[in-house]
Amino acid sequence: MDPNAPHQNSFDAMLKATAPLDPITTAIVHPCDAASLEGALAARDHTLITPILVGPTARIQDAATEAGLDIAGLEIVDTAHSHESAKTSVRLVREGRAQALMKGALHTDEVMGAVVDKTTGLRTARRMSHVFVLDVPTYPKPLLITDAAINIFPDLMVKADIVQNAIGLAQALGVAIPKVAILSALETIYPKIPSTLEAAALCKMADRGQITGGILEGPLAFDNAISAEAAKTKGVVSDVPGDADILVAPDLEAGNMIAKQLMYLAGADSAGLVLGARVPIMLTSRADGTLSRLVSAALAQLMVHHNLGKAVM
Repeated sequence: MDPNAPHQNSFDAMLKATAPLDPITTAIVHPCDAASLEGALAARDHTLITPILVGPTARIQDAATEAGLDIAGLEIVDTAHSHESAKTSVRLVREGRAQALMKGALHTDEVMGAVVDKTTGLRTARRMSHVFVLDVPTYPKPLLITDAAINIFPDLMVKADIVQNAIGLAQALGVAIPKVAILSALETIYPKIPSTLEAAALCKMADRGQITGGILEGPLAFDNAISAEAAKTKGVVSDVPGDADILVAPDLEAGNMIAKQLMYLAGADSAGLVLGARVPIMLTSRADGTLSRLVSAALAQLMVHHNLGKAVM
């Protein structure tokens, strides 16, 4: 990729790509504050989702009134408290009434606790993981970073699922064969740094068909992953450096730092999803602006329709 290529607003492109798609029915989990309701209404107005508000009816209505928001006509499923909101939202998915979840005014642990319940949750055979999608002003295409929010110290097999989840999202965004950089502190295998061994193993797993749909390269240091020139200097010959679609962090701490540094130092806009459950999950936070919530909804819509397309095939 040409490092001097002009930056394209990838989030605008994602929103435009959703134009022909039907909105997805989305359970908004405990939307008892202005930010949650504003995000849900904005996504509805962009025809990304059809929201079902799941929470205490009186609190939802009070929050809407206080914020000057019109929620007339929206379905509300009444619950007593946030724990019940999370469980009820998950039940709506299991009953086929919702195609995605969007976190409202409750802790992430409450949402994910209901999602991962072994009996009544939304588990699949694949490990759940979070993918940040960043629009970085200094990078000419969307950059996916994983996992920075769910798996703290993933082992090799969990990393394989993390990679496969991210490949699926990149394909839903229109990248036919995503290029995946497996990150570590250096670009050579060094047994005292286990992530270098795991990166090499992941690449071999891709060679043997245990991970499909992408081109994997690793271990790569961050500079080698995003700069073809840096990789060339280090003797790394690959199609991935300088053209990576996905950066796979060695652990949650590293992934979170990479994503937050790009947001706060490089001015990147961010969105994201939890994948690997039965449906995509939007873990929006109170710090997220309307654009982040909108694009997260667009990602979920694209992912749902991508999976529907695969099911038809």
